[in-house]
Amino acid sequence: MTTPPPFVPGLELSRRFFHEAVRPLVAEAAPGIAYSAARLGSGSEVLGFDTARSRDHDWGPRLELFLRPGDVARHATAISERLAAGLPRTFLGHPTHLAPTDEAGIRVMAATDGPVRHAVDITDPGTWFTGRLGFDPCRGVTRQDWLSAPAQRLAEVTSGDVFHDGLGALTTAKARLAWYPHDLWLHVLACQWRRVSQEEAFVGRCGEVGDELGAAVVAARLVRDLMRLSLLMDRRYPPYAKWLGSAFARVPGAAGLTPVLRAVLAATDPDTRERHLATAYETVAAEHNRLGLTDPVDPATRPYHGRPFRVLRAERFADALTARITDPAVRALPPAGAVDQFVDSTEVLTRPAAARAVTRPCTG
Repeated sequence: MTTPPPFVPGLELSRRFFHEAVRPLVAEAAPGIAYSAARLGSGSEVLGFDTARSRDHDWGPRLELFLRPGDVARHATAISERLAAGLPRTFLGHPTHLAPTDEAGIRVMAATDGPVRHAVDITDPGTWFTGRLGFDPCRGVTRQDWLSAPAQRLAEVTSGDVFHDGLGALTTAKARLAWYPHDLWLHVLACQWRRVSQEEAFVGRCGEVGDELGAAVVAARLVRDLMRLSLLMDRRYPPYAKWLGSAFARVPGAAGLTPVLRAVLAATDPDTRERHLATAYETVAAEHNRLGLTDPVDPATRPYHGRPFRVLRAERFADALTARITDPAVRALPPAGAVDQFVDSTEVLTRPAAARAVTRPCTG
């Protein structure tokens, strides 16, 4: 059995692959052509979470090569054929031939004795961004664009690395999508607080009737919402479930909050679960106040109306944020937020047309 080469983070592998192997061949195939090159989009390496395990599929010497639309038609085939013929069969010990598997769209590194089936994907910026997001940010970003784009997709196009930007489009797009406009940020934050408010009393009620399984499920949902809220407060796009914990670990204060959230998930009785949830609520509430986005809101937990359940009454934070929105059109938006705050279907969140369809009534 062949020993795999030492692990190299995928972004570093792709960066060197472009500069040392791809760039000279592009110059041969289309001398003087303007283009951009990057590693963006799907893939754990784009978010910086890849490990040696990631090498088993859709990982390797790969990148996106962006041409002007007319140049795609004129030069993409010649560039692709030159790469297939001229690329080394391995780069830093990794095969440059990425063979398709039986699963649609999945590619794996494999040895080859023939032309390299490379993973340099050639397209134009507008087509690529529209395929990932449902819109081209170089043409501007509307309220619907922002709210119909799942945070995972926004993370994918604003992370990664641009190796060369001869077109200038990637720099423009990444700058425009770096973070929500201020009023939309307040709106998204308010909607995330409202999610917490809508279920925080359920944990105690489940426990009161002896439904420990139900209480644990609701508590886990609240932990997830608090993690996403912490990322949003730190101006980071929350990724999808696989990488949520990894991304949360990078938030300031995560080292202190993580043991509390783990204690919530590990609790096996109502009192312990409520105590740790109350600590988590008050910790995140205090962070809200440190941001200074609103007047200070009392971060202490309290009973839920006349019931003996400790809750934050998180709607107070949602209301305080909404009150600070100055754009009347944003203030008038329904309290649903971005698409992944009210839709939990992979079939919708990975299809821009579907995401735009479900958010259209909520974007004004």
